[in-house]
Amino acid sequence: MARLQVKRALSVLLACQLVAWVSAMAQEPFASPRSAVIPITDNAQGGAYELYIRLPEDYGEDPDARHPVIYATDGKWHFETLAGTMEFMMESAIFVGISWQTDLGADRPHVSRFRDYTVLPATDPEVQARYNVGQAANHLRFIREDVIPYVEDNYQADPDERTYFGFSLGGLFGAYVLIAEPETFRHYILGSPSSGERSVAYLSELEEEGAPERGDLDVHVYLTVGGLEEDRFEGVNALADLFGRWEGQGLSLTGPLVIENSGHSDSFPPTAVGGIKWLTDMAAAPAEDE
Repeated sequence: MARLQVKRALSVLLACQLVAWVSAMAQEPFASPRSAVIPITDNAQGGAYELYIRLPEDYGEDPDARHPVIYATDGKWHFETLAGTMEFMMESAIFVGISWQTDLGADRPHVSRFRDYTVLPATDPEVQARYNVGQAANHLRFIREDVIPYVEDNYQADPDERTYFGFSLGGLFGAYVLIAEPETFRHYILGSPSSGERSVAYLSELEEEGAPERGDLDVHVYLTVGGLEEDRFEGVNALADLFGRWEGQGLSLTGPLVIENSGHSDSFPPTAVGGIKWLTDMAAAPAEDE
């Protein structure tokens, strides 16, 4: 009887250990290969951010090689889709996802996007007081003065092959970057940009102010909208018309491409895959004769 009790006790102990081991394994976080999370500070505004960096498989094999870089706002949301797509279609590119501000409290993980990606203050005083909307200029300065220099100082990044990816509010921010400082990136992938009447009017005025100082460009834009996003058609078409003012000055526009049978959220994956395919097609295209 005593031996049976010992066996039962050992069985229970082993079962408990197995459950604990399985539970620990189940809770172990997934680590993406060749990736790192790098803390970075907005030196002008003082906020804490993170960069989610994924390196190509052949990175470092050739110390003289320079790799194209795709920068994406809303980096935590877009990391898996963009980095995974690049793994199959742009094997040599570096991915850099830019986080939301990380020191605003755990209950407000993505609140800074309403501030950083928008171009005008809110008309509602309560919304403005809560989110401090309309600080795209500050966020662009952070990217130009802190993010890009960090990446290009620490990685084998090609400064002539920068791409910006932004979706929704990130698409609006990308349109702002394109108008305000177009040389920041060579390629812009803008998916379903939030393009309200006030924002488009502001960007139009900004474009008119900068037109006399803008020289020849070498900029390429990929613009999409979901086929079921009828409330965005007018704004997205207005952005396309705005970019069209630069025809003959070195800006090429692909779009707006309508993603059929897609609303806002489900137009993101086709935009990501289609945008990366667009980049690879351009890279493979033969150069035009001078």
